[in-house]
Amino acid sequence: MTLLEERIRRDGVVRGPDVLKVDSFLNHQIDVELLDEIGKEFYRLFSGENVTKILTIEASGIGVACIAAQRFHVPVIFAKKSQTKNIAGPVYTSKVESFTHGRVYDILVSKEFLRPEDRVLLIDDFLANGSALQGLISLVRDAGATLVGAGICIEKAFQPGGALIRSMGVRVESLARVKALREGIGVEFL
Repeated sequence: MTLLEERIRRDGVVRGPDVLKVDSFLNHQIDVELLDEIGKEFYRLFSGENVTKILTIEASGIGVACIAAQRFHVPVIFAKKSQTKNIAGPVYTSKVESFTHGRVYDILVSKEFLRPEDRVLLIDDFLANGSALQGLISLVRDAGATLVGAGICIEKAFQPGGALIRSMGVRVESLARVKALREGIGVEFL
């Protein structure tokens, strides 16, 4: 998606060989007009899949997932990183290692909201090592639901996540595929 790549070139900040900060427009301060275009693109890519739910993980994927869900006219479920008093009853759980935070989380989704009859599209802001998507895939499979694919804003194609998830037979559509990050030089796309 040229629009997203241009925005990354203009406002993204490279911090070393594996960190790309896009918090000025995607995952801290959010450019809603850009997210609307991203939502349109995910709808274009997955509109034929009869999506009934969009699943993401808290917190950075929620904004993107919500805007995309408006196009599909379906609800968003976000996997929580901790049990809360609001989640009562049975849950699906999986372990996820966060690249950004450098720790392992137990993620969970209430069985009330993820059902075997669902056709689920995963949405997230980044794909790096693939742990978050593996955790979400596990939740979908535990529910007996159908996974239709994963929509990713930015894939760090130089890290193993994209290849790993694709090797699992999952359709991954990344809007910007980063080949390399070079501090002081910028971002190189595939």
